[in-house]
Amino acid sequence: MTAPAPKSLARARELVTPVLAAAAESLSPELRHFVGYHWGWVDARGEPLRAAAGKALRPTLAMLSAEAVGAAADHARAAAAAVELIHDFTLLHDDVMDGDRERRHRPTTWVTFGVGQAICAGDALVLLAQRVLIEDPSETRLAALAALGEAAAEVIAGQVLDLSFEGRLDVPLDAYLAMAARKTGALLACSASIGAILVGGDAAAVGALREFGAALGLAFQAVDDWLGIWGRTERTGKPVASDLRQRKASLPVVFALGAEGAAARELRARLAEGPPADEAALAEAVGLLEACGAEARTRAEAQRQIEAARAALASAPIARAARAELLELASFVVEREL
Repeated sequence: MTAPAPKSLARARELVTPVLAAAAESLSPELRHFVGYHWGWVDARGEPLRAAAGKALRPTLAMLSAEAVGAAADHARAAAAAVELIHDFTLLHDDVMDGDRERRHRPTTWVTFGVGQAICAGDALVLLAQRVLIEDPSETRLAALAALGEAAAEVIAGQVLDLSFEGRLDVPLDAYLAMAARKTGALLACSASIGAILVGGDAAAVGALREFGAALGLAFQAVDDWLGIWGRTERTGKPVASDLRQRKASLPVVFALGAEGAAARELRARLAEGPPADEAALAEAVGLLEACGAEARTRAEAQRQIEAARAALASAPIARAARAELLELASFVVEREL
């Protein structure tokens, strides 16, 4: 049963959407069209749509991190927009690199407009993220911009590692987790602390929030990897077992290939021959993953990381209400499908 979405997500979406819309107005008409399509604001012809809103997880973390150190949500607008723009930059580029043809139940931007156009749209969002933070320069805004830049660099480095793992049958668990900490954990760590940085929050609080976000990122990646094998198409917008179809070295695959026994040996032999040839072979490969205990271990890893996230906030000097909302958000990340 899917967990109900925390109210903080809708609150952050309402906070950040006007900032994103204003930022997009500075783009050329063509780029604004591509970005608006990616956001679900317009169709392929540029006609307005009822916005197909994403989760807004990163803006929510930014907003709550500001509130955690005693600031009003409004003071986190720029930080919330910046992390969402960087996130969307990564999605536009990831869809190209992974060859994903659908996102949120419709063709991806590169499929609709071309690879080059999608890459340009992603590049534009990086520049917009920087612009929204330095429109009103101050010491804390520059600190927030530095944190965002460091996180973006880590995400890119993590993506390079992730691409290098594809098709490999020998990725160690510690190497996978190090990659995920960069690709996913770094931006969530930044999101969970950038609002506090922007409003000049206490260093101890900023550090605890960053640690919380880093662990949350690893939990989020574990859940995403679970969804990449066992997620329902109507929820994920992607084919069932899409990660296996691409022979991605996701967490369940890493767990399974590192296991002992006949099922692990059989899975290794099958993947060495290439992606599953048909739906029957795909179902058999999923069965082998389960026989190796990969499904259960992936769930357990998500829970382990959520416990680490909770521990990071246990004694942090932050506001009680914001702490409660952050913990609610952490539970939602794991319980949204598992």
